[in-house]
Amino acid sequence: MANRQWEFEKRSNPSSTTMSDPSNRISWDSSKGKNKETSVHYVENPTRPIAASVPPDDHITPFPNTWCRYRAIIREAVAEFLGTCILVVFGAGVNCQVALSTNPGVASSPKGDYLSSCFGWAVGISLGVWVSGGISGGHINPALLGGIMGAAFVYWTYIHAINIYEGGNNLDYLTAVSCFFAEFFATAILLIVIFAINDKYNCPPPSGLAPLVLFITLLGISASLGMQTSFAVNPARDLGPRLLTSMVGYGKAVYTFRNQYWIWCPIMADFLGGLAGAGFYDLFLYTGEESIFNRPNAESRRQHLHAHAAQRDNLPSGANAV
Repeated sequence: MANRQWEFEKRSNPSSTTMSDPSNRISWDSSKGKNKETSVHYVENPTRPIAASVPPDDHITPFPNTWCRYRAIIREAVAEFLGTCILVVFGAGVNCQVALSTNPGVASSPKGDYLSSCFGWAVGISLGVWVSGGISGGHINPALLGGIMGAAFVYWTYIHAINIYEGGNNLDYLTAVSCFFAEFFATAILLIVIFAINDKYNCPPPSGLAPLVLFITLLGISASLGMQTSFAVNPARDLGPRLLTSMVGYGKAVYTFRNQYWIWCPIMADFLGGLAGAGFYDLFLYTGEESIFNRPNAESRRQHLHAHAAQRDNLPSGANAV
């Protein structure tokens, strides 16, 4: 796992080479033969060139906190897990939507065909690679656990429709919990993709093409996960039209339907799903300093201050200082 980058620095004495070791903060000065503490030039993300990421007067500790150290071990595996999970979610999801919607107990008309299945699987593989390619290479095969979880998410989404399709007991189709989960899960997927394409250390699209990625994402959500709740995945997409319908004569019925469906499904579920998707990406994959999970702990802050003090005490001098 290529998560460590090292920098060798030449001091004012050309024969003196200092090696920074992020594991113990000890450097070796070959001209003096003595150990001493020095600054640590280290970047957690391997795609970040040292020259561009570490200014000459700055110091970066190897891991800003304990969680970052553990995440470096599992980050590539989690990326492969997520990529494979997304592939199966969109692929198996579109298969379920196409097949289950042929039953009149599930849908009044079919919600897809063979072309829909082609689009669903194509979107799955493209987004699976997009969210994992810059971290693990985007192999998405054969990450078995990711495939199992992706299938489980699809099963939980369509469990009542599957029951009706297979002639099971006559349960209410789409319970309140099912509606909530459908919106929660679709919004989480959307936010994971949005965070991935905005992560400059992952695999961002070329400038100006982010709308194309969002188009592909929404196409996949509608084809694979959209049949049951019409994929609001954004409170504004449901709330604005709902307010308008109440103004033009539909009255309070648009709010009282299914025990205030309007607030707990397309609003609360979308907010919570967005937080879950963003939190997952931030926690396991994102290495930028903006994340709350990457804030330096007290030890890292002390090392940073000590590095600045050491730099002031070792200012270069002489002819080689120019």
